[in-house]
Amino acid sequence: MLQISTWKRVVIWGFTALILFMAVPNLFYGRVESHNDAIKQIDAAGETPELAAAAAGWPSWMPSGLVNLGLDLRGGAYLLADVQVADVYADRMNGYWPEVRDVLREKRDTVGSIRRVDGPADELHVRIANPEAMAEAIAAVREISRPIVSIAGAGSNDIEVRGQGDVLIVSLSDAEKTATDDRTLRQSLEIVRRRVDEAGTREPSIQRQGETRIIIQVPGLGSAQELKDLIGQTAKLTFHGVVSRTSDATAEPGPRNFIAPSMNEAGTYYILESDYVVSGEDLTDAQPSFDQNGRPAVSFRFDPTGARKFGDYTAENIGSPFAIVLDNEVISAPTIQDHIAGGSGIITGNFTIEESTQLAVLLRAGALPAEMTFLQERTIGPELGQDSIEAGRVATLVAFVAVLVFMALSYGLFGLFANIALIINVGLIFGLLSIIGATLTLPGIAGIVLTIGMAVDANVLVFERIREELKTARGPSRAIELGYEKALSAILDANITTFITAAILFALGSGPVRGFAVTLGLGILTSVFCAIYITRLLIVSWFERRRPKTIEV
Repeated sequence: MLQISTWKRVVIWGFTALILFMAVPNLFYGRVESHNDAIKQIDAAGETPELAAAAAGWPSWMPSGLVNLGLDLRGGAYLLADVQVADVYADRMNGYWPEVRDVLREKRDTVGSIRRVDGPADELHVRIANPEAMAEAIAAVREISRPIVSIAGAGSNDIEVRGQGDVLIVSLSDAEKTATDDRTLRQSLEIVRRRVDEAGTREPSIQRQGETRIIIQVPGLGSAQELKDLIGQTAKLTFHGVVSRTSDATAEPGPRNFIAPSMNEAGTYYILESDYVVSGEDLTDAQPSFDQNGRPAVSFRFDPTGARKFGDYTAENIGSPFAIVLDNEVISAPTIQDHIAGGSGIITGNFTIEESTQLAVLLRAGALPAEMTFLQERTIGPELGQDSIEAGRVATLVAFVAVLVFMALSYGLFGLFANIALIINVGLIFGLLSIIGATLTLPGIAGIVLTIGMAVDANVLVFERIREELKTARGPSRAIELGYEKALSAILDANITTFITAAILFALGSGPVRGFAVTLGLGILTSVFCAIYITRLLIVSWFERRRPKTIEV
C-alpha cells in the first residue's frame, strides 16, 4: 500500500519550503542588491540617511542571499596578466647576501677579504682576495643551502655555487627556480584577490592559467583600466637611508646605491642606499587619514619586528633624512627629528582622497612579488550582459514550456504532478545557488536549461514502469508502489553517472566550465529529490483523497 508517514511529509515539505524561501530574494534582485551594498557600506564607513534608506528597502528578517551574476551577464572588466616570475630571482639573491657574507667572514684567514661585485640580476657575485682558497669558499657557502620543499624538487638544494677566477658565483638551482615560480604565482593570485576584495567588488573570478598567467574577471566594474589601476602596481613600499639629493637623472649613484625620482617634485632625484631599513612586508595596517594640515595622507603601523628595526634606525640617525619609496619612486624624504618608537607613522604627499584610499588598499593587501604585464583586456558593457540574460531567459522559458506541454499531453494528470515538481525543482536550484553564493554565468544558464530537460527523465521512468505494472492487472495502489520501487535503481544509476561527470568538469575545468558544472550538479540533486519525494508525495496525497478504482497514466 502507498503510505508515507506524517513526519516524513513534514520533513519533505519543510525542507522544500526552506530552500524556496531562500530563493525569494532573486525575485526582487535590484532591491536586495541595494540593501546588501548599503549594509556593507554602513559597516565600513558608518550610517548616512541615504544608506539607511537603501538598507530599509528589504526587510531584515528576510534572507538576502542572491545568485551573483557573472561577467557575461552583468558586464565588467576582464584582464589576462602575465607574472614576470624572473623578477623574484634578484630579490632572492639579495636576501642570500648577508648569509654568504657571514659564512665567508668566518673563513677570512684562508679566503681573505671579500667584496660583493656587480653581476647578472639572478646571480650573486662575490670577489675573494685569495683565489687559491676558492674550493674552501665554495664548500662553506654550500653548507647554507637548503633542501627544496616540493615534490618535483625532492632531493635537490635551493642554490648552486661555483667559482670563476677570483669570483664566487651563487645562483638558484633549476629545481628551486621552478618552485619559486610556482610560489610567486600563488602569492600573486592571493594578493590580487585581496586587493579586489578590499575594493569591495562583487564576486570576482581570479584564476591561474598555465605556468605564469592569471585571468581576472570582475563583474560590475566600470572599465578594464580601473581594474588595472587597482592591481597593476606592485605597491612595494620600502624605507631607505638617503645618500644625497640631485637634479641630475644620470648621476652615478655609486656602489650599493641606486637613484630614484621624486614622486611629487619634478626634476628631483634621490640617491639612496640599496639595502632598505624596513619594507611593506613589515606593515600590519594602513588606513587613509589626514595630516596635521588637513591634507589626505596614509597612516601605517609596523609589526613588532618592523617597529624595532624602524625605531633603532631612527634613534641612530637623528638629523639625517630617510626616504619613503613606493615602487622605486620617492614619496617623501623627511629628516628624522627624534627617535620614532611605537612602530607607527604617516605618509604624506600630494594625494587626493581617492589616491590615499587606493594606496592604503594596496599597502594593506601587500606587495606583488613580481610585476605583471597585461596581455589582454576587455570591458564588457552592462547592455551586452543584459542581452545575454534575455537570451538565456528566452531559452529557459522555451525549454520549460515545451517540457510542461509534453508531460501534460503524454501522462495527463500524472504529467501535471510532474510539472508541479518541475516548477519546484527550478526554485530549489536558485535557492541552493543563493545559499552557496554561486555565480551564475551564461554556461550556468545552459546547465539549468539542460536540467529542465533532464528533470522529467526520472518521472518518465516511473510513469512508464507504472504503465507496465497496470498491464499485469495489478491494482492502482500496487502499480504505483511497484513503479517507484522498480524504477529507483535506473534513476539512481543515470543520475549518479551524470553527477560524476559534473564533478569532473568542476574539478578540472575553470571559469565558464565550472559554472556549467555547478548548475548541472545542483540540478541533478534537486531533480532526483523532486522525482523521488515531491512527485510521489503529490500522487500519494491525490490517491488518498480520491481512491480511484482505475488510473490512466
